[in-house]
Amino acid sequence: MTPKNFKYSNGEVTIVWQPELCIHSGRCVRGLPDVFKPKEKPWITPEGSTTEKIIKQVKRCPSRALSYFMN
Repeated sequence: MTPKNFKYSNGEVTIVWQPELCIHSGRCVRGLPDVFKPKEKPWITPEGSTTEKIIKQVKRCPSRALSYFMN
């Protein structure tokens, strides 16, 4: 079975979220609350910050459930 992932883009960078890997540490939400909003749908809104800040925060994900690629 292929792992499920979700992609969210601001046009410059795409955030990839793999829920099966997520340990819900909350680092993403605390570090960049304008992008990561767990009470909203979609819960990731990359338009809320700069590409540089998004990349920096995604790299802090302890479970690697978040990753990114440049468009």
